[in-house]
Amino acid sequence: MIILYFAVLVISFALLFKSADYFVDGACGIAESLNISKLVVGIVLVGLATTAPEFGVSVWAASLGEPEIALGNAIGSVLVDDGVALPLAAFLAPTAILVNCRILRIIGIFLLAIDGLAFWLASNGTIGRLEGAVLVGLLILYFVVLIKKKGFRSFTQEKVISSTNPDPSSPASGAACGLRRPILLFAGGIIGVVVTTRFVIWAAKNIADHFGLADTLIGLTVIAIGTSLPEISTCISAARKGEGEIAVGNILGADVLNVLWIIGVASLVNPIHVDLKVIHFSFPAMIVIVGVMLGSLAIGCRLNKGKGVLLISLYGVYLVLTMMLFI
Repeated sequence: MIILYFAVLVISFALLFKSADYFVDGACGIAESLNISKLVVGIVLVGLATTAPEFGVSVWAASLGEPEIALGNAIGSVLVDDGVALPLAAFLAPTAILVNCRILRIIGIFLLAIDGLAFWLASNGTIGRLEGAVLVGLLILYFVVLIKKKGFRSFTQEKVISSTNPDPSSPASGAACGLRRPILLFAGGIIGVVVTTRFVIWAAKNIADHFGLADTLIGLTVIAIGTSLPEISTCISAARKGEGEIAVGNILGADVLNVLWIIGVASLVNPIHVDLKVIHFSFPAMIVIVGVMLGSLAIGCRLNKGKGVLLISLYGVYLVLTMMLFI
């Protein structure tokens, strides 16, 4: 049976990512048909779509009474984004990735602040609906501020969207201006994410039970790595194309969404009750690696291979500590 569980997990991840692709294609199509700013699309719709796998898994897990998987996936995804995706971007970029330090400072302070706030809210072992509402409220505020601040344009994925969505004024895109196809893609993507995440949780839960592993370990590692593959692939693709700023911006945005959107909504669906041991390990680990990531980017306003080695080494230490604590 264990082979079946692993097979279901792999297939479910593949379908999950394809569903997320349909979701973002539909979202962008709807935005263009309705003449919505691509800045809004990049900040809101594409950002939400790239974290759709994490969102689906965590919300489903919370609704099914699996809080360790819900919280572990959200926090683990932040760690994977900063400790794996960014280093890979640094290794594969043709040159050091330049970073806008003004924007980094603003988003960085906000990111550390919400990480600390989430840790404080969870310090009693519970993230209830009120705490979830606070996090979602901050997410809405975050979107409003970003959309108003045109200086954040360099951290959106507008170039990615533009490369995959032709100019609506061109003849080739005339048929795409209708809403029917984008709506179908959008709805199909959402349904696909919802359905496949159920199988991801089922397979992961059975694998954990088979090997006698804690749900926390599975959430912080296996599921977190799997659901972070869209961010990893985006970083690799952007870095290889010399669009390193897109890679960095994508990770910073995903980190914010993992805390405010995923943990917030999951706790609204079902209050998350987790052992204090999990809280006092996972949140500090997240804050440390996020802090090191932001600090290293701030030095010289660039991300190079040396900093990539530092970040991926930190993630290796985190994995070892996770195994020691939860096996």
